[in-house]
This record gives sequence, C-alpha cells and structure tokens, in this order.
Amino acid sequence: MPDASRRARLLSVLKTVTSQPLPSDDEESLFESGLLDSFALPDLVSALEQEFSIKVPDRDLNPRKFDSIARMEAYLEDHAG
Repeated sequence: MPDASRRARLLSVLKTVTSQPLPSDDEESLFESGLLDSFALPDLVSALEQEFSIKVPDRDLNPRKFDSIARMEAYLEDHAG
C-alpha cells in the first residue's frame, strides 16, 4: 500500500523542482510532458536524497527510473526507510 506521507513529500519535492503543475496521471512521463529534462534530473535526485535521507547511486541516475510519479514512488518504496 502506498505511503501517503511519502507521496505528499514526493509531490512537494516535484513541485519545487518543476515549478509547474503536476500531471493528474501518475504514469504520465514527466520528461515527455516537458516537466523534467536531463538538466533537471540531478536537481530532482539531489532534492529527493535530501528529503528522504537516501543516496541514489550513480547507476540509478537514469531518467527512466524517475520518469513518472508512479516510478518515483516505487523507487522510494524500495530505497527509502
């Protein structure tokens, strides 16, 4: 079951990094929609690391892992405490 608190924190980070309204569809690609690009990815990952006290290894710095809200939630579920 998704963690509502984690989701709220994730959405807050995304709103800060993108400064734009987020899609209502959690599966929508944030890169294809133009909300994120390869230049924003390091900022997003850094903000997630700070917010969730995790370290994203270099091998995970792949836009595909952070392509949608759903994928980020799944990543955080696997990596955040």
